[in-house]
Amino acid sequence: MKILGLIPARGGSKGVPKKNIKLLGKLPLIEYTINSAKESSLLTQIVVSTDDEEIAIAAEVSGVKPSFVRPEEFAQDTSTSLEVVQHAIAFFESQNIFFDAVCLLQPTNPFRERGFIDKAIEKFKISNADSLVSVLEIPHEYNPHWAFEEATDGLLKIATGETHIIPRRQDLPKAFHRDGSVYITKTETIKNGSLYGNTIAYIESNPQFHINIDTMKDWEKAEKLLTQIHL
Repeated sequence: MKILGLIPARGGSKGVPKKNIKLLGKLPLIEYTINSAKESSLLTQIVVSTDDEEIAIAAEVSGVKPSFVRPEEFAQDTSTSLEVVQHAIAFFESQNIFFDAVCLLQPTNPFRERGFIDKAIEKFKISNADSLVSVLEIPHEYNPHWAFEEATDGLLKIATGETHIIPRRQDLPKAFHRDGSVYITKTETIKNGSLYGNTIAYIESNPQFHINIDTMKDWEKAEKLLTQIHL
């Protein structure tokens, strides 16, 4: 299976200015994800999708030469990951280069255990699902079976649509949330307009490595986390 490792990194970050090339420890933020991708033996090719020359230079210094410049229309605050992935697929197919799937690796989730990407790809292959996402388990107090939504009458209803609350924590089914570390999707599914498709496999991440950097507070947490983990 031919899999494109795609690292999206636009230049217009606002929460942390120039975050993708800002030094986290001794390395630019984007280099952590590039290094994880380079360790993979199952990614066919790695590419950085960026609209920013400084990011492109940092990526090349880290060993990944950008194959194209991301158009401005796909580098806005409102641009979606799906649009970025579709653009990359279209570019490579215009060069007669075809992939069976895309592995999206976000630089804002810089820390991944060694071998995690390949473990995710192996599970994706075995599952034959349209996609695979990395996840973390939701603590029981936030489990959707214990969450409420406002009903039309202004009262509360159980978010899952059930009529009775599960009384015991031990009886709650496991629930997960996307952690943003790895997304793998079949090319056909992406072309059909989805990053997920109809069937979604999953792999649990190590929560000790989890950080999603959007703000300076997140950045400060990442700096502390970097001193605690071994990459």
